[in-house]
Amino acid sequence: MKIKDVKTYVVANPPPQTGGRYFLFVKLVTDGGVVGYGEAYDAAFDPHLTAKLMEDVAARYLVGRDPHDIENFFRLCYSSGFSQRPDMTMMACCSALEMACWDIIGKEAAQPVHKLLGGRVHEGLRSYTYLYPETGSVYPSETDSPKNVYNDPDMAASAALAAVRQGFTAVKFDPAGPYRVQGGHQPLLADIDLSARMVRAVREAVGARADILFGTHGQFTAAGAIRMARAIEAADPLWFEEPVPPDQIAAMAEVARATSIPVATGERLVTKHEFARVIEIRAAAILQPNLGRSGGLLETKKIAGMAEAFGIQIAPHCYCGPLVAAANIQLAATLPNFLVLESIKTWDGFHAEVLKKKIEWEDGFVIPSDEPGLGVELNEAVCEANPWSGDVLHLEMTREPIRY
Repeated sequence: MKIKDVKTYVVANPPPQTGGRYFLFVKLVTDGGVVGYGEAYDAAFDPHLTAKLMEDVAARYLVGRDPHDIENFFRLCYSSGFSQRPDMTMMACCSALEMACWDIIGKEAAQPVHKLLGGRVHEGLRSYTYLYPETGSVYPSETDSPKNVYNDPDMAASAALAAVRQGFTAVKFDPAGPYRVQGGHQPLLADIDLSARMVRAVREAVGARADILFGTHGQFTAAGAIRMARAIEAADPLWFEEPVPPDQIAAMAEVARATSIPVATGERLVTKHEFARVIEIRAAAILQPNLGRSGGLLETKKIAGMAEAFGIQIAPHCYCGPLVAAANIQLAATLPNFLVLESIKTWDGFHAEVLKKKIEWEDGFVIPSDEPGLGVELNEAVCEANPWSGDVLHLEMTREPIRY
């Protein structure tokens, strides 16, 4: 069996764009006609450029080769052009193509991918959701004044309670202020106050029925993050996500030692080598690899194994499309140290439309598919009917320095 053809899709995610402005999919076809699908999570460049990069990587290292040779494919990508170091965009391309290879391998074997990665140890996967606004965009402007779930404790509490009534036992929100390209800063007192009120309101609303996941996306210095942690600690969040920029692993370890809130990180890390730094100095208790970026299913299985040896848990990240979700699900089902899975609400809306059969979610749990491969099939007609033509990136940061 050899890979014969490759095709990419850059798909616009209609409003409210839950899970990102666009999705970046790839399709591989073997000489026997077997189809495999994958998804890249790359936000550094225009997605059409990344699509071309995926096609280039496939032409160099996959077309004409056996998709079973996963380890060799990863090494070819990792060492491409004499690089041999973690590269986020290369790993996004590698991850999507490797994902599609596993889809093919599973279909050829007539087995779900989780059976080929050691078998499932979880029948259902506990899931969490972000708190999303009931109407409007999930990308509110920094200058917007109307109240929403991002800046109003009562609305956040109401949204959290609604999620719990749906069946979720964990909810996430990011009330700690804008993300700025200048890197870590000291939080404004107003941001500390708002965060504390938001967390307190959600805790009062959900009681012990749900965990609180506090996201910050690398906004703070270590000292600033410790101040923020102290303000929200009484509500006992399950995690404090990316308290400092993701490349400042020593600073993250400083935060982890200073608070009782478990630190989580990983959506912006790639390969076992970057995650190893986190593990070595105990910078986080929870790792959040994204299968559309981390290096692929086999690489992330290695990351999870390293983490397991140190009592660190895995919570796969997924602010993207349903193919990354499907890969997350197949891998998470095999992990003894799995904690919780990011869910885009209950996988309805466009995440369901772009698949021929939606991801199964029931009473707060994602149910891993036993269908061959990744367990989902891309609806190519929907992809072709929704091309992305915008010029903004999947996610962006505020460019102006913080004004105290």
